[in-house]
Amino acid sequence: MIQLDEKIYLYLFAIVPVLVVIFIGVQLWKKRAQNQFATSELLKRLTPNKSKSKNTFKFLLFLLAICGLVLALVNPKIGTKLETVKREGVDIVFALDVSKSMLAEDIAPNRLEKSKRLVSEIINQLASDRIGIIAYAGQAFPQLPITTDYGAAKMFLQSMTTDMLSSQGTAINAAIGLGATYYNDEEQTNRVLFIVSDGEDHTEDATADAIEKAVDQGIRIFTIGVGTSKGGPIPLKRNGIVESLKKDNEGEVVITKLNQDILSEIARTGNGTYIDGSDTEAAVNFIKEELNKMDKKEFEAKQFAEYKDQFQWFLGAALLFLILDIFVLDRKTKWLQKLNLFNEKSDNAS
Repeated sequence: MIQLDEKIYLYLFAIVPVLVVIFIGVQLWKKRAQNQFATSELLKRLTPNKSKSKNTFKFLLFLLAICGLVLALVNPKIGTKLETVKREGVDIVFALDVSKSMLAEDIAPNRLEKSKRLVSEIINQLASDRIGIIAYAGQAFPQLPITTDYGAAKMFLQSMTTDMLSSQGTAINAAIGLGATYYNDEEQTNRVLFIVSDGEDHTEDATADAIEKAVDQGIRIFTIGVGTSKGGPIPLKRNGIVESLKKDNEGEVVITKLNQDILSEIARTGNGTYIDGSDTEAAVNFIKEELNKMDKKEFEAKQFAEYKDQFQWFLGAALLFLILDIFVLDRKTKWLQKLNLFNEKSDNAS
């Protein structure tokens, strides 16, 4: 397990491309300036021991030293000791709709990105709860099993797109059925399933059956509506550029709308509550309060208890590269000319 102690210093890596641009600019300027005084052939004769490649090699050493210093400031740590700890929490499963209708931009930046932000903010408010993630469209797919690793949950969450599942639709019933398999603790007193969707295009009868089975297992179903009642078209993009809008079989632009009534009915039947996802802060605060009201179940979880600093390795490497940069000279090295590492073979000039 690797942990970054000071992530803020990662922004210093932005210096690297700036230095590269400056280096290239300086080299071009020097070449133009030299050409004003002599031809390249004459310069070779005037400076026979000057290496063409060592200047670039020294710059690469300098860049490696900069990268090493930045990583030393970030201070990566490696977990060295696992221990079992007791926690109290609720088992929570998030089922995210990844159908094409979630690309609609009636809520900024679009419904799917808004959904991911909502779930991420909810995760930030959790303390000891276990979480799982499901992706669904025309079918449901397990994205992350029940875990206490919130970092991994956010990573899987951000990777979710509408291209994950080939079959389209909004199979909420499949998501509920799959979610019911996530709760592996029979003694868990509170099991919560959050359906994050626009509620469009699903089978009501099948959903009713799935909700009934879930309720029988003690699962409470909350729904979070993402979108607007006015709705919007579904943009089809390539490389971030809108190429067209999704159309139906008759060639008309499809307008997708939030189906709040269906989501409210699902939540009511599932002993939960419908939550308006348009206001992220209000939705997160409401969910936090609801979770705090629930009884917590004690469970055991393994986590790293000790971490060892690793900055010294990167600092040492940075110092090594700096020393090499100092001792590597711009002129040709005679004992390396035979190896021709820097393209230093002398011209056969008389």
